[in-house]
Amino acid sequence: MSFEVVWWDGDAVGYVDQRLLPQALVRERAAGIDGVVEAIATLAVRGAPCIGAFGAYGVALAHVLFPDDPAAFAAAAARIREARPTAVNLAWAVDRVLAAEGGAYLDEALAIHAEQRAVDRALCEFGAALMPDDGSLLTHCNTGPLATGAEGTALGVIVAAHRRGKRIHVYVDETRPLLQGARLTTFELAAAGVPATLIVDGAAAATVRAKNVAAVIVGADRIARNGDTANKIGTYQTAIVAAHHGIPFYVAAPRSTIDFSLATGEGIRIEERGADEVRAFGGVAVAPPGVPVFNPAFDVTPGHLIAGIVTEYGVARPPYSESLPDLQTRPALGVLERLRAGGAGR
Repeated sequence: MSFEVVWWDGDAVGYVDQRLLPQALVRERAAGIDGVVEAIATLAVRGAPCIGAFGAYGVALAHVLFPDDPAAFAAAAARIREARPTAVNLAWAVDRVLAAEGGAYLDEALAIHAEQRAVDRALCEFGAALMPDDGSLLTHCNTGPLATGAEGTALGVIVAAHRRGKRIHVYVDETRPLLQGARLTTFELAAAGVPATLIVDGAAAATVRAKNVAAVIVGADRIARNGDTANKIGTYQTAIVAAHHGIPFYVAAPRSTIDFSLATGEGIRIEERGADEVRAFGGVAVAPPGVPVFNPAFDVTPGHLIAGIVTEYGVARPPYSESLPDLQTRPALGVLERLRAGGAGR
């Protein structure tokens, strides 16, 4: 991508409003805590690693706004932390910034964002090796630079494979109800020059069979120690399709997305969003007013359906209850230490 998705803007947090893509590229500034929380809650900023970086900058902003009011600062940080409940990266990033030594909140936020760039690059290289040299892939939702503020996870893997010269064609689920696949993933793949075809969510199974899809790769919002993975609603059914057709189903996510406190996915809190996201689209009603709606934003794919989880440390394989906890003690990639040694200026 030729533009930043989130950034520190001096006395505000800057972001691209993803609700308006691909029709318009609009840059906004959140100059208060209400603006930070609203941007996350309304999906103007979205994608687990991206809202982590954005939330980290939000804590730095809270310190600018309330430098001499510890209670107000703590309350602001808590609001940001709870803006969306499922993706673990947001809480992880907020907690890490709050724990910064000497109150170096902005330095820590900048470091988190810089680390994400390094993490994505490593993750994408490991994942690219898994992709077929010649064949079709299926992906769901959006996992590129817009979702991480860096190279991307699952979509970054696909782009890295394409740059290696692999002849791949990507089938992109539209991702109802907010069409992140249609609006964002096809936008990013076109920018990267990767051949892609958009399909409706209900065509995933037929596409896997008719188009000889070789593998499915998706991102994640929270991963339990046993490999159970929360991701955008519709991921679970796609994993079942992959299992039925005997093709690998991969998850690509940084270590920060693994919730080592959860033994299984049963402990993952699933966000339920408003009914009007389903009853209407673009302000136009598509269902009778008042019809009951069940609108979970995420589902949980059992770990036994996942062939491999790609992280910045390589590809974790089953049994995940052994391979994932091993990542908890791995040293960081060293970006933070270099930043601290040389300063965190931009």
